[in-house]
Amino acid sequence: MSDAPEPSEHRFIGPIVGPDDERRFTDSGIEVGKLYDEDDVAAGLEERLGEPGSFPFTRGIHDGMYRDRLWTMRQYAGFSSPEDTNERYRYLIEHGSTGLSMAFDLPTQLGRDSDDPLCDGEVGRTGVPIDTIEDMRICFDQIPLDQVSTSMTINAPASVLLLLYELVGEEQGVASEQLRGTVQNDVLKEYMARGNYIYPPEPTMRLTTDIFEYCQLNVPKWNTISISGYHIREKGCSAVQEVAFTLSNAIAYVEAALDRGLEIDSFAPRLAFFFNCHNNVFQEVAKFRAVRRMWAEIVRDRFGSENERSQMIRFHTQTGGVTLQAQQPEVNIIRVALQGFAAVSGGTQSLHTNGFDEALALPTERSARIALRTQQVLAYESGATDTVDPFAGSYFIESLTDEIELRAKELMAQVEDMGGSVESLDFMQREIEESAASYHERYKSGQDVIVGVNKFVTDTIDDVDILKVDPEAEKRQVARLEKHKRTRDQDAVDARLAHLTEAAEGDLNLLPPMKEALRAGASIGEVSGALRDVFGEYKGGAFF
Repeated sequence: MSDAPEPSEHRFIGPIVGPDDERRFTDSGIEVGKLYDEDDVAAGLEERLGEPGSFPFTRGIHDGMYRDRLWTMRQYAGFSSPEDTNERYRYLIEHGSTGLSMAFDLPTQLGRDSDDPLCDGEVGRTGVPIDTIEDMRICFDQIPLDQVSTSMTINAPASVLLLLYELVGEEQGVASEQLRGTVQNDVLKEYMARGNYIYPPEPTMRLTTDIFEYCQLNVPKWNTISISGYHIREKGCSAVQEVAFTLSNAIAYVEAALDRGLEIDSFAPRLAFFFNCHNNVFQEVAKFRAVRRMWAEIVRDRFGSENERSQMIRFHTQTGGVTLQAQQPEVNIIRVALQGFAAVSGGTQSLHTNGFDEALALPTERSARIALRTQQVLAYESGATDTVDPFAGSYFIESLTDEIELRAKELMAQVEDMGGSVESLDFMQREIEESAASYHERYKSGQDVIVGVNKFVTDTIDDVDILKVDPEAEKRQVARLEKHKRTRDQDAVDARLAHLTEAAEGDLNLLPPMKEALRAGASIGEVSGALRDVFGEYKGGAFF
């Protein structure tokens, strides 16, 4: 007989039981037994597994997985200025990075220019500032866009950044059909957890589907959205909540595109996903396997897809930012290696490994190199790439996979009963808050051990070099923007912005008039401002 216990009373988050309780739980409230055997795996496992590369894709979306092609090693980078960011991109490529990932500063994420008074002190702090095509041009100087894949962590103004990238490609002589990459373009999770939104939900969904339609016609290799569980996990949700809320948001985007008149198999193959990876290796491996199976069934059975490429979930993974600790930062190297191993064992298509110093500041070149080398060791030395789905058949892993799927479906049903993600934002915010509070209490009580923080603490703080952003960089960025605005054809810009406003008041796809405004020299703040004038700003969502 199995010693695995019945599921805990709370279905979605880890319970607070204190450090002396002998029971063990995952952060999703799944009680972990002392031993697992065949009785803990439900009948029909062979059907649930399938074969790698075939429905339901539990074992991976390609039959050979990493034996045929490694995941994309995509290190997230961007800071200070376009010049500094370009230097870091070229450094990463030189050291073996196989994809670029753009981090944008807060003003850019909110569709505001660097000279906006609201942005004073924030320019270049959390990522690269992009005001105009000139900044995007500098970021990719000497980086041929037909030879790289670029992921952009940008949401509310995703269409603007995509178009600037496309315009720089045109300048390089690279056809839009050759561009490869992703815009995150997932604003629902911004309402839920992160807060970097601009417009209300309805026009936001319009812009999202505008991108779907535009890329289908013009940039066919581009991933039009990266539906993100990463940020809601960073906010404090459990693994089950991450799966449930991410897939609920994905359903909302698909339904919006279908309402627009798009066919499921015309846009679903370009949908991408973005997940977090924490320290519990076994839960994370099971999570990735479960989400593949769940998405395949949703797309085929709910939306009637007949194309297997629509049914296979492709996802990027980033190691857990909130798991990094400032007290003994070099211990984070171990955490990142474990998380990277879990992501690879779970079958990710793309991976970012965090720098060990990111609890203190943006990563230095040294920490970025160590993070990249971590991926390379996993790829070439760990053996994790030698076989497909290495944990398949483990009683524990298969039981966890099934339990995560079951609980996530229960939570998704609650969201569905409320009318879907857009109508249940308050509910999802409360769920995340409850989970975050549970994390905090388990840590405070010592139930969850954090090495170097609430156990194995040292009297001294480890001294590590951190990246310091040049305070003069903001002044230089503002000066470049002011010169750009001074020397452009203002009448042409005004005319294009007026055309954009007119289009926003109607129902045309907004990307073509946005592109012409940007080509004429309009800034991201001006383009976003023209849409603000029509759509207004979202004022809801008091988080925590």
